[in-house]
Amino acid sequence: MTHAISDGFSHVRTWVFDLDNTLYHPSVRLFDQIEERMRQYIVNRLKVTESEADHLRASYWQRYGTTLAGLMADHQIDPMEFLYDVHDISFADLVPNPNLAKSIRSLPGRKIIYTNGDEAYARRVLDGLALEQEFEAVFGIEHANFAPKPQKPAFDQVFAMAGVSGPSAAMFEDVDRNLEVPHALGMRTILVHGTSDAPHIHHETDDLTGFLSQIV
Repeated sequence: MTHAISDGFSHVRTWVFDLDNTLYHPSVRLFDQIEERMRQYIVNRLKVTESEADHLRASYWQRYGTTLAGLMADHQIDPMEFLYDVHDISFADLVPNPNLAKSIRSLPGRKIIYTNGDEAYARRVLDGLALEQEFEAVFGIEHANFAPKPQKPAFDQVFAMAGVSGPSAAMFEDVDRNLEVPHALGMRTILVHGTSDAPHIHHETDDLTGFLSQIV
């Protein structure tokens, strides 16, 4: 089993990782804080109820890919103002993961982060996990002109900046639909902390550290 998994990654030289609920387990519930701040941002900015704010967020996520994309399209909000506000959270529940750090360090080639959050927030998360030194670059939504995954132009922009070549790359994500474009580009796709029977998912794992250890 281990040999078969490692064979499937023998050609990979660029490793792209999502951030939230990928590099740490969803039970940390960091995103709960962000969701609450997004709710309150919409309530205060659009003068709606919390219930209406939740409805708008769900609608934006379905139509645009992120709450931010919907707010920019429908209400012309300042994206950096929004990102700064909603990411003003506590990182106290993040703990260093030396085993994951070792597994990432052992991967051959380049390792980068690509998140729908912003770079500054991503670096705070990586610092909380003691993983920042394992990645050569961090790309946030601002590097894609605020277009979110799963939109193809977002991937095209970030991958061009990062020099990512699909056939020699792999991507780790916790959101199924965010792996459709990477798969189409020829990347190996790994769904972390999720399940899917979609054909664009090559592997699934609930244990990122253990999965990486099988590759190397």
